[in-house]
Amino acid sequence: MFSGPGSALPDHPMTSNLASSERKRLQARSTELATLAGGLAHEIRNPLSTIGMHLELLAEDLNQEETTRSRRMLERVTKLQHECHQLEEILNAFLQFARAGEPQREAGSLNETVTSYLEFLDPLAGEHNVEVRPHLDANLPEIPLDTALFRQVLNNLGRNALQAMPDGGTLEFITTVRDGNIVLEVIDTGRGMDEKTRDRMFQAFFSTRSSGSGLGLPTVRRIIEAHNGTISCDSEPGQGTRFTVQLPLRFQP
Repeated sequence: MFSGPGSALPDHPMTSNLASSERKRLQARSTELATLAGGLAHEIRNPLSTIGMHLELLAEDLNQEETTRSRRMLERVTKLQHECHQLEEILNAFLQFARAGEPQREAGSLNETVTSYLEFLDPLAGEHNVEVRPHLDANLPEIPLDTALFRQVLNNLGRNALQAMPDGGTLEFITTVRDGNIVLEVIDTGRGMDEKTRDRMFQAFFSTRSSGSGLGLPTVRRIIEAHNGTISCDSEPGQGTRFTVQLPLRFQP
């Protein structure tokens, strides 16, 4: 089902200069997007907070009444509160997406980041009857890493994997060094994805779930690309899914 990645070509000086110029251009765009997102979030969050507060007060008043009309109104208010909560979740996801292109990298251990995340994931996986199996290379070197942002990568991939295994299964986290890169593989035995879903899964606001923001995997890709890395996916319906992340060993400004 899964095929291994090809070998990387050696860097040419002119290619490296072009790549550095492109990275700077993308970084400038990411900074602009993050600034715009922060301003937009502020403008939306203030009235949204006011709406939520007044809905809470209205719900308290309606709870004190025992009439059929008040119960109907309370149901509607509850639905509006749910929608406000959904908007807040989408807003937070959008902020994460916008800020994902601005990593603060310093020498860090991918193994330690994965291990710390799995301590959080294990109890949740147990509730889903999913067995988590880490296979971490003990000789993995440190790399330039924004551990807080990369925690978002692990959280999104892990959460998606659990959702793909509603009847339980196995979830593996593998780290190794390959072709001058540190490689992280996240492999689940879940439902898998068809070609149409695979082609669109990194598009902003695309989601196969009605309650999803559609920004989880696009945020993952932005974080990884901001680390000068790549992410690929192998998946087939009924055959599980493997995400492969490759991160360079050396710092690239």
